[in-house]
Amino acid sequence: MRLPANLIGLAAFVTAAFLSVLAAVWAVSVVESRTTDSVKRALDAGGLTWAKVDTDGLLVRLSGTAPSEALHFRALSVAGRIVDDQRVVDEIQVPDPTAIAAPDFSVEILRNDDGISVIGLIPAETAREPLVASLTKLAGEGRVTDLMESASHPVKEGWNEALAFGLEALKVLPRSKVSISAERVAVTAITDSAAEKARTESLLARKAPKDIQLELNISAPRPVITPFTLRFLVDANGARFDACSADTERARDLILAAAAKAGGEGKSTCTIGMGVPTPEWSTAAVMAIEAMAELGAGSVTFSDADISLIAADTVSQADFDKVVGEMESNLPEVFSLHAVLTPKAEGSTGGLPQFTATLSTEGRVQLRGRLTDDRSRDAVESFARARFGNDAVYAGTRLDPELPKGWPVRALAALEALGELASGTAIVEPDLVRIEGITGSTSASDTISRILAARLGETAQFEINVRYDPKLDPLLGLPTAEECVAEINAFLNTAKISFEPGSAKITADGASTLDKIATRMKDCSDFPMEVAGHTDSQGREEMNLALSQERAEAIITALMERRVLTGNLKAVGYGETRPIADNDTEEGREANRRIEFSLLTEEGKAAAETTDSVAPDGAGDVEATGAAEDETAATAAGNEETGDEEPVAVVVQEAGEDTPTPRPRPSDLVPADAGDGGDITDEGSGDGDPNAPPEGEEGSGD
Repeated sequence: MRLPANLIGLAAFVTAAFLSVLAAVWAVSVVESRTTDSVKRALDAGGLTWAKVDTDGLLVRLSGTAPSEALHFRALSVAGRIVDDQRVVDEIQVPDPTAIAAPDFSVEILRNDDGISVIGLIPAETAREPLVASLTKLAGEGRVTDLMESASHPVKEGWNEALAFGLEALKVLPRSKVSISAERVAVTAITDSAAEKARTESLLARKAPKDIQLELNISAPRPVITPFTLRFLVDANGARFDACSADTERARDLILAAAAKAGGEGKSTCTIGMGVPTPEWSTAAVMAIEAMAELGAGSVTFSDADISLIAADTVSQADFDKVVGEMESNLPEVFSLHAVLTPKAEGSTGGLPQFTATLSTEGRVQLRGRLTDDRSRDAVESFARARFGNDAVYAGTRLDPELPKGWPVRALAALEALGELASGTAIVEPDLVRIEGITGSTSASDTISRILAARLGETAQFEINVRYDPKLDPLLGLPTAEECVAEINAFLNTAKISFEPGSAKITADGASTLDKIATRMKDCSDFPMEVAGHTDSQGREEMNLALSQERAEAIITALMERRVLTGNLKAVGYGETRPIADNDTEEGREANRRIEFSLLTEEGKAAAETTDSVAPDGAGDVEATGAAEDETAATAAGNEETGDEEPVAVVVQEAGEDTPTPRPRPSDLVPADAGDGGDITDEGSGDGDPNAPPEGEEGSGD
């Protein structure tokens, strides 16, 4: 059946229309895709990767968040070069500039021998001039370069504490960089020695504010090791180092790896230092350690390029010859090997002669055992007294002219090694020197090995059994503020500091106590303390007050003369206002005449500074003793306002008095040397003039 002609035409028309629509859709899709790709490539090439591109027919829509207004317009310009800018629809967002977070406050301070440079952003409320003045004082003759900017946005909590601590760190580190922010203080510095490095790290860790993150990167130069020493031994207690030295990190790692392979225990590090006799040190050390592991018992000692290998009597001759032969053939040429196989014992040796030195924890030394003659005994005793103190040595040795050759040298070497310990024993026998004890130094074993190897020679055998106790380490055992004050006051309670009657001149018998305080203050000078002077009640109250102030200041001056940093010490005279005993008895008055140390709290320091700014004649931080002082000060102030130059008597009511007593102003008193004030030691019934009126009458003296 044939379709009508008009129906066929309609069908053809519909088909053509459908195909036209499909072609149009495809063409639009191709145009949009190519436009999107072209614009996106252009934006990416310009570094505008944050911009997003969408097309809607001939329209190109740009969206995303532009980092700045300039980049926003740049994106529109790039898109406008690809398509007609009339077809670009701008949907890009730009953040509000006022919403950008303010930068954190931080400063970086660099200090070296030429001066100090400081750069960073500080709060406007931070006093710039005092900060620069502090840095200028710290720089000394060096120059201060100020590159700081300031801003007024809010300050984070902890900024002031961090800045103060950063400046404290800068004081103790003359070659350093200190980076400071409210949450963190980072210190990079160089110190003169490993001991100073450890001490500085301990000090800064102790003083750091608790809410501040402290980062320390403090380095120290490598020590010079003379002689360069290594000692490795294998015995019934296992394989271990008595001493270990290396010239590089790589050499250290090779040596420690060889020791671990040989079953090494105990010491896990080598001291890296300068002074190695040859770059092939680690090659020889590794070879010697492997030899000892193969022998199974004995010791090998390096002293620079000299090697002493001593095999135990349990080693067979064949094994000894094999190991020593391999070492002699393969050691670097610079090294000299001396090898000994200990002969097997043929029976009991009976009682071996000994020399023994024992060091107690109190520092006392007992010398016992045998020495060859009077000359050697005098030499050993003299060395011991010079090393440990004349009164700390007890000698109880006997003479034996049949002792082996070199016995006095061995005894002196043992004493020298014993001096590296906090307590212990040194034993000298014909074939062995033993050192045992406790030390507060991590390098004591190394040092002892170095001493014995240098003094005893290549063939000498020695044993070292030293235990490290961190509690004895002076670098770790720094006292707390409370411990400082308690120990100083204990010195004063044991032996008071004496003054000449009526003056602030310290007598000679107070020197030893001051020496002890000065020694302790070397580790306590960073704590703020009050040095308080007190008198008894004899003499005028005002004179006692002035005398106690002068004596407290004299203590600080005496400590300064002993090279103690006294910047954190505050002299305060309290006169007779704080008795601790009854002033009616001589014993009580003697107890009241005293010097005391105490910690200054933040409130106490602020009060002291305030008092200093208003107190006359350097009276310092002195508390009022009652209404008398308040009324006296008020009356004196009133006099100054009225211009009255005549002496004015102030009537005060003393506690326990029935009637008021006239008292002149402090400015009208006679000079201090016209009558003696109180003393701190028992110098009779007070420091007054022997012709002074009896107690109860007006006169001078404590």
